[in-house]
Amino acid sequence: MAGCRVLVTAQRRSDELAGALIRRGAEVVVAPTLGVVPHIDEETLLVRTREILADPVDTLVVTTAIGFRGWLDTAETHGLAEELLAVLDGVRLVARGPKARGALQAAGLRADWVAESETSAEIADFLLTEGVEGTRIAVQHHGAGDDGLDDRLTGGGAAVVNLEVYRWGPPPDPAAVEDAVRQLAAGLFDAVVFTSAPGASAWLRELVRLDVSDTVRALVADGRLRVAAVGPVTAEPLQVAGMRPVVPDRGRMGALVRRVIMDLGDEAHGLRTCEGVLHLRATTATLDHVVLPVSRGGLAVLRRLAQTPGHVVTRDTLLQVLPGDSDDPHTAEVAVARLRDAIGSRTLVRTVIKRGYVLDVLPSVTTP
Repeated sequence: MAGCRVLVTAQRRSDELAGALIRRGAEVVVAPTLGVVPHIDEETLLVRTREILADPVDTLVVTTAIGFRGWLDTAETHGLAEELLAVLDGVRLVARGPKARGALQAAGLRADWVAESETSAEIADFLLTEGVEGTRIAVQHHGAGDDGLDDRLTGGGAAVVNLEVYRWGPPPDPAAVEDAVRQLAAGLFDAVVFTSAPGASAWLRELVRLDVSDTVRALVADGRLRVAAVGPVTAEPLQVAGMRPVVPDRGRMGALVRRVIMDLGDEAHGLRTCEGVLHLRATTATLDHVVLPVSRGGLAVLRRLAQTPGHVVTRDTLLQVLPGDSDDPHTAEVAVARLRDAIGSRTLVRTVIKRGYVLDVLPSVTTP
């Protein structure tokens, strides 16, 4: 991923996500669109935890891994973790997706049922179909708070114990979010990564506020920006907004990282040229994964030539994409000469006498 710039919009596990991308050579900017407010009412959480210890519920619904871990951390701080795990071992455990199931497994527990769609609606449908009248159900809520699950279970006759461990709050650095969005709209990022639906929605609202939604959609449509979401739930608001997110086969952080690496670093997404595999990045270009010291003008020339690899591009056409408003064909010649110097090769961009220039590619190439 040499030369790639990636925007990470998450606060939770952002160090882990950024570190995995940086190790593959990417430059990463972290600008969380939402903050996490932990233990917003720890006293109430402890009261309800002690209620469950004294009178165990029939079912526990775990909606997020971080929320469940946070609950255990709070219990451990107050000397209740061991007793809580022993009680939960005898409770039916329902997980909202693989990450929630993984958190249960890490604590030595096993989920009895998992909502593969990662939605609270699927959980409600499953439990109501079985029948919940007369049962007590504890629900650990995710950062957006109650999303209607409590009401549906209560309507079915269940007594619901609400466990609110954290809530989404404002971004820790709103100025950083705005700056990142403006850079992204200017075409200075190769990818933007999301790990939660509320975070994706907050990012979309920022695009609207800055009036750059259409600009960003155009970058996505042109293939110059990849939008990646950890799972289908996170992807939904992005899809509705026309951002065409890519989603890994499994809703895990590692799978998300691998998908981004494959999309940005795979040779299949580059151009096979006479000098090696060429990747065009947001702010630079690489040849066989080595960053080329190209200028802004040189990158503009390369990008235009790569639109029609193997075909002649005239000097006048190159003038249209170069910075400035020169109409002198010599300006295009100078830009190409400087590009060749930066690349260290005169064969990658070949001159066609009296016609223009061509990017020398091998047969059966894939345009990025």
